[in-house]
Amino acid sequence: MTLSVDVAANLRAVKDTLPEGVRLVAVSKFHPAEYVMAAYDAGQRVFGESHEQELSKKYEALPKDIEWHFIGHLQTNKVKYIAPYISMIDAVDSMKLLKEINKQAAKHDRRIDVLLELHIAEEATKYGFTPDACREMLEAGEWRELENVRIRGLMMMASNTDDEAQIKSEFDEAAALFDEIKSKYFAGDDMFNERSWGMSGDYKIACKCRSTMVRVGTAIFGERTY
Repeated sequence: MTLSVDVAANLRAVKDTLPEGVRLVAVSKFHPAEYVMAAYDAGQRVFGESHEQELSKKYEALPKDIEWHFIGHLQTNKVKYIAPYISMIDAVDSMKLLKEINKQAAKHDRRIDVLLELHIAEEATKYGFTPDACREMLEAGEWRELENVRIRGLMMMASNTDDEAQIKSEFDEAAALFDEIKSKYFAGDDMFNERSWGMSGDYKIACKCRSTMVRVGTAIFGERTY
């Protein structure tokens, strides 16, 4: 298969703009395995997918040292299919989902890393906890009993807008909430350290707003192939 974009060159261009301490999740959803391999051959090891069936096919076909992140809205009935191998579930948006991940991870004697998804953006279509709902869930404390999941931090998506001031404001709000939650619930936990915000259109702003993990697809792989 001949690639229509120079994945390796695009990957280098993105990585060259990332500050030290910011990790790249290459969003490979809707792109065939050949595109993933081109990025893999260029040194990338962390990839993000948002559909269980597509992810499962790629997991079977591609090298096993890839660190797969599930970055989309995950239905509870799909957790069991990815629990054996997923590295991180980036968008936990309910206590129900968190408990299901814990249940399925236990079956495989695993502890799965997760991020809590915040809904700060103005679009109603976005998933995630509102800041208050996130505080309430953590305050209730049930999550402390889940031994097979590890909450590593927060993730969010900014509003789909050209208004950079609004985007920055939303990222800053997420960063402030991270600090609040860290000090109140995870003060002694060095593993609660991820602030995942920033995508192809706004990751450079996110990097200035203390993001530690950006999710970039289009800028690496081009427009979706299928």
